[in-house]
Amino acid sequence: MPIEPSPDPQLVLLRHGETEWSASGQHTGRSDIPLTAAGEEQARQAGRALAGYRFAAVYTSPLQRARRTAELAGFPDAVVDENLAEWDYGPVDGRTAKEIGTALGREFLIFADGVRVLPPDPAHSDGRPGELLEEVYARALGVVARADETLSDGGDVLVVAHGHLLRVLATAWLGVDARLGERLELGTAAISILGYGHSLRTIEGWNLPPTP
Repeated sequence: MPIEPSPDPQLVLLRHGETEWSASGQHTGRSDIPLTAAGEEQARQAGRALAGYRFAAVYTSPLQRARRTAELAGFPDAVVDENLAEWDYGPVDGRTAKEIGTALGREFLIFADGVRVLPPDPAHSDGRPGELLEEVYARALGVVARADETLSDGGDVLVVAHGHLLRVLATAWLGVDARLGERLELGTAAISILGYGHSLRTIEGWNLPPTP
């Protein structure tokens, strides 16, 4: 069934649908990987789940997997916001956590370790070192500030982006340590809802699957 909007303004988060790399567990940062057929159907399902909303503003990551998700969900005019691009994983882009852990000789935890645990490699993201978690958090704060302009006028806002970026965005919304994002699992095409309670920013729903 569709998600029922609240009478109070909400910041709604939609992760992009499945890609080949999300299905295989490969870290997908700035690599521009398209949706699979299953991912496209997930995006349509998410659109049906959000049919009750009349968003005053819709923003999307510049990467094609997010833009395509927004389009198939019914928001072809979503405004591209560069701050919604996924964490730049640098040398770990395209690698699974298991692969990275094997190279390190221990378990790899991205929120604790960051992405600069391996040396820059031209075979991965053109040798870019990748972003620090603090840099991702700063971008997330920019998204929150932009959304606030609409939320303060009583309008709902939708953002379509990526797993790690949206997990960090939730911590920026709450004003807590970005590392708390490691406890916020987020599936492909999952919907999450940020809102207000007793004058505090809250999480009203998290990791809600798209409705079939």
